[in-house]
Amino acid sequence: MVCWTFALADTSGRVDAETAAKDHGLSFHWFPVQKTFILEKAKDTVRFAIDMPFATYKGKSIELSKAPVMENGHILIVAADIAKILGKQQAKAEAKAPETKAPEKNVQNVAKSKNETAGTREVRTIVIDPGHGGKDPGAQGKKANEKDIVLAVAKLLRDELEKEGFNVKLTREKDVFIELGERANLANKWDGDLFVSLHCNAIDANAERKKIIHGYHFYVLRAPESEEDKAIARRENKVATLYGEKNAKEELSPLEWFKLEARLEKYKQNSYMFTEELLKSFDGGKIVKQANGVGGAGFMVLVGAMMPAVLIELGFISNLEDEAYMMTAKGQQDLAERVAKAVTNYKAAVHSYRETLGR
Repeated sequence: MVCWTFALADTSGRVDAETAAKDHGLSFHWFPVQKTFILEKAKDTVRFAIDMPFATYKGKSIELSKAPVMENGHILIVAADIAKILGKQQAKAEAKAPETKAPEKNVQNVAKSKNETAGTREVRTIVIDPGHGGKDPGAQGKKANEKDIVLAVAKLLRDELEKEGFNVKLTREKDVFIELGERANLANKWDGDLFVSLHCNAIDANAERKKIIHGYHFYVLRAPESEEDKAIARRENKVATLYGEKNAKEELSPLEWFKLEARLEKYKQNSYMFTEELLKSFDGGKIVKQANGVGGAGFMVLVGAMMPAVLIELGFISNLEDEAYMMTAKGQQDLAERVAKAVTNYKAAVHSYRETLGR
């Protein structure tokens, strides 16, 4: 653990963050759009946000005595807060370092296997989430409901993945309603290695525009970069508020995004890895790519998943051609096989990466 020291604070207890970092060999990084900054040394990183009275460190949220502020172009933080955060970690590290005889190699390997988390271990358990269900039909096309299409594809996907030796779980296997938060809870309970939420996209527009807007799109949990991504997330999240789910909301606040960031770092790269495999697998299919094929937004169904997670919009049910294909047995089998191929290739990519690390 790195030892952290800070210059004397002024009478308010705050010091200039950038100056303190420079004086004591720390790396300072400012992100003006998000109004966040980090102080970093070696592998220790503490993340802050302007006017928010807490920091994130090693995936945990820690309350601060005072929120960081910006005054006259300077970012001011309370030095004692940082000392407290890193000081506690130093004490914990020392307490966990008793002198013991080195364990046998096979014992180390067993312990390592048990301690590895989703995204770092071998990919074995896949959790498939067919969106909506029961009293929630999801998006509605001219002839079909989203809930029926995604359930059919999910079952076919399960069959394909089981052929490849995966342990597969479905959040629902029939036409029932399950709250958004409970879906992620189930994935965590099953100790999943990958969470795949299946959906159909839709737009509320005139017939001419519905003809134009079509295609598949994949989403990861990250702050949205466009109004379109925000709108898609609000539509998918609306089910929670519509059916009275506890603590439901259609959009994450900046404060909530900040709290999520540290935890998301654990799984973000692997979520992107899987998304890349999806793009390769879906290329050349009957349903084409919508825009660049990838986006990010605050999908509530992904928020609680403690593993790499991707939401798949298989196509636009509001588009007659996409809807017709997604309704057919051939189309559903094709979509299931493409997702299955992506999962298999993702597993191989994770395995290859683990081998480079000697695991």
